Amino acid sequence: MKNTALSHIHEALGAKMVPFAGYNMPVQYEGVTAEHLSVRENVGVFDVSHMGEFIIRGKGAFELVQKVTSNDVSKLVDGKVQYTCLPNGKGGIVDDLLVYRMDQQTYFLVVNASNIAKDWDWISKHNTAGVEMVNISEDTSLLAVQGPKATAALQSLTEMNISDMKYYTFQKGNFAGKENVLISTTGYTGAGGFEIYFKNEDAEEIWKAIFEAGKECNITPVGLAARDTLRLEMGFCLYGNDIDDTTSPLEAGLGWITKFTNDFVDSDFLQKQKEAGITKRLVGFELVDRGVPRQGYDVVNQEGEKIGNVTSGTMAPSLKKAIGLAYIPKGMTAPGTEIYIAVRKKQLKAKVVTLPFYKA
Repeated sequence: MKNTALSHIHEALGAKMVPFAGYNMPVQYEGVTAEHLSVRENVGVFDVSHMGEFIIRGKGAFELVQKVTSNDVSKLVDGKVQYTCLPNGKGGIVDDLLVYRMDQQTYFLVVNASNIAKDWDWISKHNTAGVEMVNISEDTSLLAVQGPKATAALQSLTEMNISDMKYYTFQKGNFAGKENVLISTTGYTGAGGFEIYFKNEDAEEIWKAIFEAGKECNITPVGLAARDTLRLEMGFCLYGNDIDDTTSPLEAGLGWITKFTNDFVDSDFLQKQKEAGITKRLVGFELVDRGVPRQGYDVVNQEGEKIGNVTSGTMAPSLKKAIGLAYIPKGMTAPGTEIYIAVRKKQLKAKVVTLPFYKA
C-alpha cells in the first residue's frame, strides 16, 4: 500500500485510514456529516495526491489528445481546463479526466487514481506518432481546497490573483513560498474552490501554510467519504460506479463533453448511437419512502420487475434526503416519474429528479 506525502499527517490528526486505489487514504476525520457541511459552509482540504498526472508535449501532442478524448481540445486556450473522457473503442469509457492546456504543444492530464496504468497504456497505444509522454503521478501531490471561503483562506499565500479566476482556469506561480505551483478553479464538490498541484517534497510545508492561513475561515481537513457525498449531491459521475467500460458517455448524460466536430476514438459509434437514440440513461432520484439506496441495488417498476440499477446512493447531509443515481429505461427518465428501489425484500418508492440535487 502506497502512502501520499501527507499520510503521516493524516494519521497524526486521527484520521481513519483505508486502502483506496492502492494508496493509504484518509476516509474521515471527525465524521462525514461534519466534514461535508464544513465544505458547504466554510472551507475544507482534501488530500487527493493519489490522482494521476500525465504530461503530453511536443509535436503531435494536440493531435494525440484530440484523438483519444471525446471533448474538442481545439476549444482550449492557454490557462484553460476541460472535462472530458477517454472512449474505449467499444462505446464505453476508459476513464473521465481533466485536460489542461499549458501551451499549444503541452497538455497536462489528470486521471483517476485507480486508472493510472490503464489510461497510460490506452493513450500509449494510440500514440503512433511518438509524442513525448511523461507520467509524473508518483512525484506530484494534489490538494483540493473547497468551499465558499476557499479564496479568503488562500489569497494571502500567493501574489497570483486567485479571486478573479474563472471556473475551469488555472495559473502557475509562487504559492506558500514554493515555485512552480499550479492552482486551478476545478473541484469535485460543487462548493467552489481550488485544486493545487505541487512537488511531493513541498507537501508538508504547503499543507501547514494552508491551515495556518485558513484559521479564521474555520478550515478543516476532509476525507474521501465526504468527498463522495459532496459530489453525489451535485450529480457528478464517479468512475467505477456511474461510468465504466460498459457505459457510453451519452447514456451517462455526458453528451456535453462528446463533441462530433472532429474524429476521435469511437466518434462514429457514438454519432450513430446519438442518431438512433439511447435506450437507457443515468438519472438522479430521491427516495420517497424511508431508507438509503446503495450501489448495486435493483431499480424495479410497480410490479417488481427489474428495470435498472443504482450506481451511487447516500443520505445527503446538505439535503437530509436519501438520493442516488441509477440507469433506467429512456422512457422513464422524466422528472417526477415514480420508480422503486429494491432494498432487501422491500420496494421503496422513489421519484426521478433533475440534477443537481443540491442547488446553492
